[in-house]
Amino acid sequence: MALLLGLDFGTGGVRVGVFDLEARRMLGEAEAEYATRHPQPGWAEQNPADWWEALGRASRAALRDLGTPEIAGICAATTASTVVACRRDGAPLRPALLWMDCRAAAESDLTAARDHPVLRFSGGSDAAEWLVPKAMWLARHEGDVYAGADVICECLDWINFRLTGRWVGSRMNATCKWNYDSAAGCFHDDLFASLGVPDLAAKLPQPILPVGAPVERLSAEAAAHLGLRGRPAVAQGGIDAHVGILGADTIEPGDLLMIGGTSVVHLFQLAEERAVPGFWGPYPHALVDDRWLVEAGQVSAGSVLSWFSREIFALDGAGHDELCEAAARIPVGGSGLLALDYFMGNRTPYRDPHLRGAVLGLSLGHDRASLYHAAVEGVALASANVLRRMDELGVPCRRIVTSGGYSRNPLWLKATVDAIGRPVELPSKANLTIIGAAASAAAGAGLVRDLRAAAKAVVPPATIVEPDMAAHRRYGELLGDYLEATELLGPLSRRLAARQRERPGA
Repeated sequence: MALLLGLDFGTGGVRVGVFDLEARRMLGEAEAEYATRHPQPGWAEQNPADWWEALGRASRAALRDLGTPEIAGICAATTASTVVACRRDGAPLRPALLWMDCRAAAESDLTAARDHPVLRFSGGSDAAEWLVPKAMWLARHEGDVYAGADVICECLDWINFRLTGRWVGSRMNATCKWNYDSAAGCFHDDLFASLGVPDLAAKLPQPILPVGAPVERLSAEAAAHLGLRGRPAVAQGGIDAHVGILGADTIEPGDLLMIGGTSVVHLFQLAEERAVPGFWGPYPHALVDDRWLVEAGQVSAGSVLSWFSREIFALDGAGHDELCEAAARIPVGGSGLLALDYFMGNRTPYRDPHLRGAVLGLSLGHDRASLYHAAVEGVALASANVLRRMDELGVPCRRIVTSGGYSRNPLWLKATVDAIGRPVELPSKANLTIIGAAASAAAGAGLVRDLRAAAKAVVPPATIVEPDMAAHRRYGELLGDYLEATELLGPLSRRLAARQRERPGA
């Protein structure tokens, strides 16, 4: 029995799964939460020590009913662009800047003003979320922290260091978020120098290893923390949603993986380099050799729905279920409201961190269900807008696999499928990130030939969810309204966001 441990560090907690490669099923799974703090509007921070403590709790809970089985391999997948500034021994110098933290918007704008060949891999600029703009922000605003940091890394790198005692970088994260030139196999110091961080490459974890490559054996200290016996191989992982490509087996061109969570991520691969304006990428060799990975997504998605139900309406889980039932009785567009989902800016297709959310058409006759229904529609329309842009660019999309929060919110799932107007495959009760991490662990432990074989070995069964085409036509009308509202309100959104930056907390 070949058992693998998949680690999925999400925004709100870490999920650990014990995967049986021979039986192709999960034997145990558990989750432990950690906190996020928002010191100012647009800022989001976490304590790396909380990640490690939660990992120990989740791992021991996942193994509780299995005793102490022998684990062959371990792999972590984490949120991308959650940035840690630390000493060589891993001691953080400040809280980590969470992926959704958009304080580095001005630094992002500076990357857009540069003309460097490597920037074509990221569509001409870096997002405010990414490591390089955040490192630039630290250098400009917390110079002592930046100068004192031996290592500037992501959550993944910090976790791998705690697991093995070795600093390495993931080719996926480095290519997608650090301006690493994976075609040439190097960083470009001249780009970093032009951005005011000439020594950044020396602070980044190296060597850069591809997903599925062995990092090192698990340290004895880490094994004790996780409740494991022996020292299994630790394999290089990557970005949580992107690693889900392995779990869904959507590696080849024409396949699209759409994962709904705090954000929504749309991922596909191209057979060759080509321009995809409005998207992030194409990134060469990010996941596997000779494929170009492209990323689209919505910064705020499930987080918008949670914000309405928890923060605005103060509902618990049961109250949220009742709210969804009431909202489901409202037909498409039936509330007379239109919601824009840009609560933390936009990734695709506008690449604008300064856009902001809105609900239009409000009257005193609207209730909670109407507002929540409009929010669900707004998030679904944003996904439809991404696929609209793919169609405009002639990107093939023959198969869609979806997972994540959609499986826990039937209203959100139906709205999304109806809005995009295409059938989707929904793996039942499957965390594709954990399964993808297990695939990478299998490759790192030498149990399979390569990542493609690993994906074939772990992909779970799925059901097909068909769209309601009558509802899709109504969503088509709403999408026109969504596009018009975005164009009209964009300038005002940016002015309001600028005022908020000028007078934080005012």
